[in-house]
Amino acid sequence: MSTLPTLPLGTTGMHITRTGFGSWAVSGPGWPYSWGATDDADSLAAIRHAVESGVNWIDTAAYYGLGHSEEVVAKALASLPAGDRPYVFTKAGLVGDPANPTAPAIRTMKPASVRRELEGSLRRLGVEAIDLYQVHWPDTGESFAYSGGTDGETVSPNATPLEEYWQLMADLKREGKVRAIGLSNHSVAELERAEAVAHVDAIQPPFSAVNRSAADTIAWARAHDTGVIVYSPMQSGLLTGAFTAERAASLGADDWRSTHPDFTTRLAANLALAEALRPVAGRHGVSVAEVAVAWTLAWPGLTGAIVGARSAAQVDGWLGAGSLTLTEADLSEIAETIVRTGAGEGPARGA
Repeated sequence: MSTLPTLPLGTTGMHITRTGFGSWAVSGPGWPYSWGATDDADSLAAIRHAVESGVNWIDTAAYYGLGHSEEVVAKALASLPAGDRPYVFTKAGLVGDPANPTAPAIRTMKPASVRRELEGSLRRLGVEAIDLYQVHWPDTGESFAYSGGTDGETVSPNATPLEEYWQLMADLKREGKVRAIGLSNHSVAELERAEAVAHVDAIQPPFSAVNRSAADTIAWARAHDTGVIVYSPMQSGLLTGAFTAERAASLGADDWRSTHPDFTTRLAANLALAEALRPVAGRHGVSVAEVAVAWTLAWPGLTGAIVGARSAAQVDGWLGAGSLTLTEADLSEIAETIVRTGAGEGPARGA
């Protein structure tokens, strides 16, 4: 086992490596937000390699592959010595239909539904308690459509009020079924409402050099001793340095990225930003992907970044990011590039 830098995850008592293994991409085909076909043997090798290289946490969700991602994570955990097993973080609140797996999920945090999801996750993962249990998205009672943010969503009269579902999460923590509780994809106003009920141990927004819209929620977390783990620091592959317009055009219909604006109408600006990271990578002798992830980790208040991989080789492409320190000159150069290319949204530098 290698040793990687760690930071405390808020007040949870857990110290996590700056990068964690994200298992969305290894969830397999046949559901609305699949990354296409995967080989479970390759996925298991990727997880094992990440953990053996020092990564000490895995992020997954019950909705990923309608449970398949958690099953893959469980197989990886079972193959590791007990003392080497990483923390496992998972999520509730998106409920798909196994009888119709390609139908949209429903965003629901009704107590009976959440408890069913939790028991299912515990069973699939083969653990007695979840280290960090997160609300995947705010409850709207409506069908889910991934947009990368929460703006413009509609809310059904049947939606569970945030105060009610956050109290439920606090109850699960008190019962010992989960060690810590978090909110993913929630706004500052929603975090304030939750904090009035029980402390928000951690948040999980999307964040990258392209998608910087969560800067305000990260600032809120920093002020409230709340841990921050972010997803999509490489913008779902766009900032790896290996993605091209040709690759975007060849994405299969079963890959959710094939119709997303980041990979269609906004593709040129995003690729221009990725290309501009190459000189920074060259100066440090690292990959473009590592620079992209290190950029997120340099943001004030950010604890760790979730990075996906479908093979051990892909893990090696970002593993060094947690140990990479970008200089002030690097960060200024990247900020200038963000402004010049017009890629994404949000502030170009952290305050």
